[in-house]
Amino acid sequence: MTNKRELVLKAFKGEKVERVPVGFWYHFAEEDELLNGFQNPDIFAKNVSGHKHFVQEVQPDFVKIMSDGFFSYPNPLITDQVRSIKDLAAIESLGDEHPWFDQQVALVKEVRATFTEDIVAVYNIFAPLTHLKWQISNKVAFGDELVAGFLKEDPQTFQHVLKVIAKDLATLVKKIITEAGADGIYYSAQTIQVPGFSSQDYKEYISESDLIVLEAANRAHGQNILHICGYKGASNDVTIFKDYPVQVVNWAVGPEGLSLKEGKRLFGGKTVLGGFENTEEGLLYTGSKEDIQAKARELVAENGQQGIIIGADCTIPSDIDNRRIAWVREALAE
Repeated sequence: MTNKRELVLKAFKGEKVERVPVGFWYHFAEEDELLNGFQNPDIFAKNVSGHKHFVQEVQPDFVKIMSDGFFSYPNPLITDQVRSIKDLAAIESLGDEHPWFDQQVALVKEVRATFTEDIVAVYNIFAPLTHLKWQISNKVAFGDELVAGFLKEDPQTFQHVLKVIAKDLATLVKKIITEAGADGIYYSAQTIQVPGFSSQDYKEYISESDLIVLEAANRAHGQNILHICGYKGASNDVTIFKDYPVQVVNWAVGPEGLSLKEGKRLFGGKTVLGGFENTEEGLLYTGSKEDIQAKARELVAENGQQGIIIGADCTIPSDIDNRRIAWVREALAE
């Protein structure tokens, strides 16, 4: 019988597997804590204990280690008072030895120490654009109008700022993989959520910052899962990301109007992750055991057993009954 580590790594590579792996996750900190865990031992401990309970109760095939508390990028120049991209023109790197890196390395090590079996662990990394917009708004899932204005104001300076953030994230990624023992990263990217923002603008001024981070993970021999984030109704042109150097791709199947089968074609046969809606209105959260298991089997029947991992569009609600995750894996194990 293939162990979970071997099973998941085979699935990442699109190889034949004995059963399709399952991957779901949720936050362990409250929303107002997500940006405030750096130098906060209470939020740090809450995140570690949340992972420990999750692993013990769910016994997952693999774990996405949540970066709860570290959503903010602590560059002193980027504050919620910034209203012009020119205010950030002099931005500098945090430097390789910043404690923001060290605390996340410690987080990954402590979470992995709670594992009861040898399983794959990837660490959540947000795109430079996401860090910038959350930092200037001081709120998760906000800041799009501000960054859209910054891009229009001075595209070259905007691109420069993202590259500085990206190089720091590349340092973080290298440390997470080589020092903390993570198997790779779960890279969350999202386009600017304002009318009129073009895909060409993303490719020309933003994609380079994504690639800096992803290529750092590849150089460290990590596994890359690309998450095209549809959180709170966000919509993305997923074709922007079709040639990114990743092994696995995850997106919001329903909201983006792109099935797993269609996505596999779009992304050149790469392994796809998803299938279930992640909201409180979705089947995983509200449905019966019979309906959830029927959906899981249907997804495998439609897509085959190679190059697929069953999961959700995005992070699922934190108060979900963990038995619902077990129902999905049970159906696929049959």
